Amino acid sequence: MALIGALIGYVLSLFILVLLVRMVLDWIQMLSTSPSAEWLVKGRRIAHSCTEPIIAPVRRILPPIRAGGMSIDLAFTLVFIAAIILRSIAFSL
Repeated sequence: MALIGALIGYVLSLFILVLLVRMVLDWIQMLSTSPSAEWLVKGRRIAHSCTEPIIAPVRRILPPIRAGGMSIDLAFTLVFIAAIILRSIAFSL
C-alpha cells in the first residue's frame, strides 16, 4: 500500500508543479508588454492541456469572481489546494 501511496503522491507532486508553471506563465503573459514569445505560447499550451481537464469541471461549478477589470479563478485555487491535501494523504499511506 505504501508503494501505491508514494506513486500517487509523486504524480500529484508533478501535477502541482505543472499548476505552478501554468500560473507563472499566465502571469508572465498577462504582465508582458511585448508580443508573446514562441516559448511562452508553447509552454502555456502544454501546461493548459495538462491541467485544464481537471480545472474545467470545477470551473463550471465555481466560476471566476469578477473584481473590476480582472477575475480571480477560484477553480484553480481549489484544485491547487485539493492536490496539496491529496498529496499529503497519499504520502502518509
